[in-house]
Amino acid sequence: MSLTRAGVGLLIGGALGLVFGVLNGLSRLFEDLFDLPLQVARVVPFIALLPLLTITVGIGEESKITLIAIACLFPVYINTFSAVRDVDRKVVEAGKVFGLNRFQSSIQIIMPMALPGILVGIRYSMGVSLLALIVAEQINANAGVGYIIWLAQNSVRIDLIITGIIIYALLGVLVDLVMKGIERAAMPWKRAEK
Repeated sequence: MSLTRAGVGLLIGGALGLVFGVLNGLSRLFEDLFDLPLQVARVVPFIALLPLLTITVGIGEESKITLIAIACLFPVYINTFSAVRDVDRKVVEAGKVFGLNRFQSSIQIIMPMALPGILVGIRYSMGVSLLALIVAEQINANAGVGYIIWLAQNSVRIDLIITGIIIYALLGVLVDLVMKGIERAAMPWKRAEK
């Protein structure tokens, strides 16, 4: 249950962060429209949104997944936006010389060059999803590692609390290993450089 919550929240938040990061990175118009509101929302701690989510979305699974998605959105957005903006414009200009239009340039030059930064954001968001999961599962949950820790706290079962913490740590290691595998598969040229 914990992995499902973290995964769905990461998928939603990461996808939104990726879309806004790419659009804002490629277009000054999108940046003018969306960057400031996203930056304002980014500085609000996601934990502070919990009472608002509870009132507006309820205390079910939706509020837990929404909290995780909000927490995951910003690391992906910031890294994607920066990575897209930091692509060397001389390379983009060279693509135009070879006849690439704006869309082709975005797909064939900008996105591959921005990929390392984007993957850093996704990797960071995977860790943040576990942090948000801990908070989310403390609220009216009836399953998951956080729920077990909460029950253990109420019955003063230190052994179960430590087991829950170890499970979270193992989930973090697992997530990191998965992300390293994704990075190796997505950027085979990095392996060749080593």
